[in-house]
Amino acid sequence: MRSIKLIALAAVLGIAPMMYAQANDAQIQADVQHALDGKRFSGVQVQVQNGVVMLTGNVALYSAKEDADRKAHHRKDVRAVRNMIEVNGGGENTSDAYLQKKLSEKLAVDRVGYGTTAFNNLELGVHDGVVTLRGTMYGPSDKDSAISLVENTPGVRDVIDEIDVAPTSPMDDQIRMAEARAIYGEPALNKYALDPAKSIRITVVGGHVTLNGVVISEGDKNIAGIKANTVPGVFSVVNNLQVEGHERGK
Repeated sequence: MRSIKLIALAAVLGIAPMMYAQANDAQIQADVQHALDGKRFSGVQVQVQNGVVMLTGNVALYSAKEDADRKAHHRKDVRAVRNMIEVNGGGENTSDAYLQKKLSEKLAVDRVGYGTTAFNNLELGVHDGVVTLRGTMYGPSDKDSAISLVENTPGVRDVIDEIDVAPTSPMDDQIRMAEARAIYGEPALNKYALDPAKSIRITVVGGHVTLNGVVISEGDKNIAGIKANTVPGVFSVVNNLQVEGHERGK
């Protein structure tokens, strides 16, 4: 209603459309700044031109940069958002190696207690603070949890999401449970059920099974592959298990 009145007033007074645009930009800027009125956005500056919002400045966490973008997009009359905010990690000078180790440890036990940890396989890469996530997750909640964990870790400057979510399938669910019983029920392998961070990861998509993770011996890798192939209804098994000390990149 206010915008309509301003347009009508501009028409009556003969005010140039540019002046109305400037007035509207000022209102948008005030709305966005109000939406970003919080400690975590205290280092963010807002500029608006022709309905396009530019966000600059810095925040401590990547999640704050993403939240600022979402909040700006949801304000009235915003045509686009250019998010130029820098993530400074809260002042921490975090190396890629440190981030890789820290995130690997945290992601390995993410979703423990939900019963899906063994059915999620996630790989990550870190370069100049940019984290790339790829792999296959059991469900959307597992994916969202992993991304949120990374976004809220100091030192992460950006997140590239290449995660696939396995399609919903009662048949695949049956295979997952049968695979878990076959593999973890084997006396030589049940030790991998004791520590979620060192479990054998079982992903199933359309009846095709993939094993990931690290085992302590070639024998354990072979036993896991044999057991995985004994489950009825499985079309194929890909054994990507790595032997401790011989993981990729070592």
